[in-house]
Amino acid sequence: MEIQENKSTLEVAPRNEEKIKKIWKTAFILLAITVAEFIMAFTMDRGLLLYVLFLLLTIWKAKYIMMVFMHLGDEAKPLFYAIIVPLIFLVWLVITLMKEGTDIFMMRW
Repeated sequence: MEIQENKSTLEVAPRNEEKIKKIWKTAFILLAITVAEFIMAFTMDRGLLLYVLFLLLTIWKAKYIMMVFMHLGDEAKPLFYAIIVPLIFLVWLVITLMKEGTDIFMMRW
């Protein structure tokens, strides 16, 4: 019976500058959107405009994260739309349920 030694070698790949630039670009875009949301939160009056802007920026960040980190930007468009369109309907459903819940609560008084 022979004893086999399992030797594994670690290979270090050279730095891929293009990927590093893409990561930094993504980080700065997400940082810019987050800073914009933070500034709006403390400078704008509460109201429909602020809520709509927050909702749009949040969906934009989620879309960007999905496109870059989940590699959906490289996939076929139908797959992308199969993920984004239900997200839009889910947001619409939550807003509608909140509105209906508020109306039903107001009818009880």
